[in-house]
Amino acid sequence: MNKKGGKRSKKPWATKAAMEQVYEMNLWGGKSSEFYSGTGSHHPDIIEPYIELVTNFLNSFEDPVSVCDLGCGDFNVGKELIKYTSNYIAVDIVEPLIVHNTEKFQQENLEFHCLDIAKDPLPTAEVVILRQVLQHLSNAEIQSILKKLTDFKYLILTEHLPEGDFVPNKDIISGQGTRLKKQSGLDISAPPFDFQALEKRTLLKIHSDDPHKGIIETSLFKIQ
Repeated sequence: MNKKGGKRSKKPWATKAAMEQVYEMNLWGGKSSEFYSGTGSHHPDIIEPYIELVTNFLNSFEDPVSVCDLGCGDFNVGKELIKYTSNYIAVDIVEPLIVHNTEKFQQENLEFHCLDIAKDPLPTAEVVILRQVLQHLSNAEIQSILKKLTDFKYLILTEHLPEGDFVPNKDIISGQGTRLKKQSGLDISAPPFDFQALEKRTLLKIHSDDPHKGIIETSLFKIQ
């Protein structure tokens, strides 16, 4: 309680510590001591259409393109895309996860980096992937990340959104949860972000098995 008798305000954890706890305590499921990024990275109905979609996009280029996967998680999805790229750079904030991935997945055109994408400089690539990552972050961190995306040519963004109408971009504390509990979802084109792109296309909508239901939507932004 504060001096005036009100409720103590909730102090946010550092994002790195919050995400480390997610994997240490298997808060997204999986067996104890296993790195598991949740059903959104494993359920066939969710990942198979996504992998097919992104594969087709990557194959649409005459020459293979470089990809930066921000928030790669346990890499169950990313591992299916490497062979369609010239270089695949996978990034996550959880260092033990990156160490694990580096040991488990080894290919000549694949590299892993442990970075805080809201604070650290991002690797250089032509295509950036953010798959159900921003939905776990505060508006301040999202704003910081979006400012760095102008260096990429294309953004493939996937977000878990409520069905029907909703008020976008309600702020949250970074961590395990998303805006769904607030009947909100992320729309980077709307305030306070107002992300500018040359073109935006919605490529895929999947009804989720998540307890909060909603739709998992993937969009393509042409940035340059």
